[in-house]
Parts: sequence; structure tokens; C-alpha cells
Amino acid sequence: MRRGEAFRVDSGQPESEVRAAEEAAAAKAPVRWFEFCRDYVAGRWQTSAAKSREGMADSLAAVALAMVTRADDMPTDEELRLALRWAVVPANKGADPPAELKTAYDWLSTSDRPVTDLHKPEVFRDVQYRLSFRLDGVPAAGDTFRRRRRALNTALEHAVDTGVLTENPLQRARMKRLASSGTVDPRVLVNAVQGRQLLTAVAYVGSWHRKRGRRLTAFYAVMYYAALRPAEAVGLRLSDCDLPAPPEDGQVPRWGTLTLRETRPVSGKQWTDSGERHDRRGLKAREATVDRPVPIPPVLVAILREHIRLHGTADDGRLFTNERGDLVGTSTYWRVWEEARLLALPPDRVKSPLAGRPYDLRHTCITRWLNAGVPIAEVARRVGNSPEVIHRRYHGCVDGHEEAANAKIAKSLEEEGDTA
Repeated sequence: MRRGEAFRVDSGQPESEVRAAEEAAAAKAPVRWFEFCRDYVAGRWQTSAAKSREGMADSLAAVALAMVTRADDMPTDEELRLALRWAVVPANKGADPPAELKTAYDWLSTSDRPVTDLHKPEVFRDVQYRLSFRLDGVPAAGDTFRRRRRALNTALEHAVDTGVLTENPLQRARMKRLASSGTVDPRVLVNAVQGRQLLTAVAYVGSWHRKRGRRLTAFYAVMYYAALRPAEAVGLRLSDCDLPAPPEDGQVPRWGTLTLRETRPVSGKQWTDSGERHDRRGLKAREATVDRPVPIPPVLVAILREHIRLHGTADDGRLFTNERGDLVGTSTYWRVWEEARLLALPPDRVKSPLAGRPYDLRHTCITRWLNAGVPIAEVARRVGNSPEVIHRRYHGCVDGHEEAANAKIAKSLEEEGDTA
């Protein structure tokens, strides 16, 4: 009374004691999954690339389906997943969710489980299922499973460090998952004739006036002849290209060089700092200031010079643009490629895995270099992978290994017979 402090009429407790009791109760309350995901992503946002942010959100959203109280009238799993992906973006904190996600957002924020429920066997079994399967019940791809598990493991290690969990349940769990070799399927590789037919077919996609396919012929060619990743091709500039002039009569065509300096991966506007769909990053698995020179054969030099003559460059010097002059999006080069396969390949090949993705052109190029006898270390340097990755992923695509191994075994058997 002397301090003039307000008090509760029903209990007589002064305001300071009530506040202290509420704070103590809040400190003892377990951290719930929705709150944990928001705080965790916000803490890692500034130091993460856009693709990493999206992958982190996708992994946590998959696990969120096991971290809510299930009921007959609850939103669909797809709505819950989209609601969490929206909610963890720091810029959306405090904002009203989109109308189509409002119900799912409210359910997530009120019916989510405490993070400590991960220690319950029935909850953790569901988490394992969500990591391993898609929403339609089909097993997720091996890369998807590994990415989700890796992201969840990092998040749970953070939970242990901050005292939310006493231990990481993933570390003591045996994840029953079919092993994936991670090797390239030889069926996706094209031969020289098929490669030329596909590049030619690209030019006939779309109307001739709008040049939808023609402006992307060289885009696929840098993957096929120089093993560029699609994101590296999107960011390729004229200043990155050393393209010797056509040879005079009697001269040998000269090789050129592409000096790669950045990638432009597609992530979505909500994941990038610029608000654009494409992020701007350094080369994969390299320091931000480190470039990667890639020698290119005369045939690719000629294709790029012709592309520049016909289509010019974007205002910032980029070689490849869409029909509006903007960055080439994933959907753009996928649609053109699907149409080109229909034009270039017979029906039975269209239904096969052959060149099913634009990325398979990179696989074809790497395999061609290895079969030509280029040392693995040099191939790894040109494509931006480690020699271990090249050896592991492409070992089954190199011609002659089986015959060479059989010859060595036969020779060994002959020597044993001679000795006997």
C-alpha cells in the first residue's frame, strides 16, 4: 500500500508478485514446435542462402505433420505444411496469414506438440515416416530424405544447445531406410547423335517469331559441352566468356574458356533478401570470391558466338534470358526441354529416362570426359565437384571397366593354371 502498487482483489497479491509468478510459470512451460521452428529459422536466416532457407522450412514443415494433435476436423496435411512454410519466414511474423492458410495456421499455433514430445516413441515413429515419405504415401527420393534428416538433425542439435531438449533423439535412432547409391543412371545419358538431335529440336520449340526455343539452344549446349549446372548457366555473362574468332582457312579451330563466378538458383521471392525469385550466390562448394575456369571445345565456341549474334545479351551482360528479357526460370527451361524431347526422340525413348531432365546433359558431358580418359581430378576441377564425388557417382557410367576387370581376372586364372 505504501508503494501504491496495484493488487488482485480476489487473492490480495500485489502486481509484482503476480508478474513474477507468471514469468516463472512461463519459464517452466515446454517450448512448442510452432514457436521453436519460428525462432530457429529466424536465428539462421541472415547466414543462410535462399535455397538453404527453403530447404530448412520444407524439412521442418514435413516434421510438423507429426508434431500436431490429430483430429477428424483438422486441416489437410498439405495446408498445414504450407502454413508452416509461410509462418517461419521472419518477415511474416506478426502479419495475418493468407485467407487460404488461416485455418491451418490457427491449428498449428494452438494444436502443436511440445518439442519434448519427440522423446515419445509413437511421436518419433511418425517423424521418421514424415521424413521418408511424400504426402501421397510414396517413398521420398533418397536426396529428399537425406536433406530433410540433415536439416532436422541440425535443428535438434540447436534444441539441445539451448536447453529445449536434453538429447537429440535422432542420434540414438536407427533410421530404417533403403540405401541409395547416389550413382548416375546410365539410361539418362545420350549419345552424340541424340545430343545433336535434342539441341536441334530445341530451336523448333515455340513460334519462330518469338524465338522461345532458339534463345535457349546455347543454354542447353553449355550443359552438354561444358557440364555447367543450370543455375550456373542462368548467371553466365558475356564477360565470363573467352570466345576466339572463327579460324582462317587452314587454321585449327581454337578452344575457348568459360570463367564461372556466380550461380543464380531459383528459390522463390519469400526466401531471398532481394525479393526476386533468383538468388545470387557464389559457386557451389567454393569461397565466394573463387572462380572456376572451364575450357570449351570449338563447337561450343561457335554456338555461343552465334547465340550472341542473334540474341545479344541482357542489360547486365547475361547471355540467356526468357522471352521478356528476364532471368531464365526453372519452369521455362523445363517446358522447352519437354517439348524438345517430343520432337527429337521416338515415342519409346520419350517414355524412357533418356535425357529426362536438362541436368542429364551435365551428366552426359562428365561421362564423356571420363570415357575419353580425362583424369578424375581434372574432371572434378572443371565441373566443381570433389574427385570422390565424381568417382562415386559416375563409376558405373564409364565404358570398358567390366571388360578390363574381366581381362585381369582371366589373366590371373591363367597364371594360377600355369603355376599348378
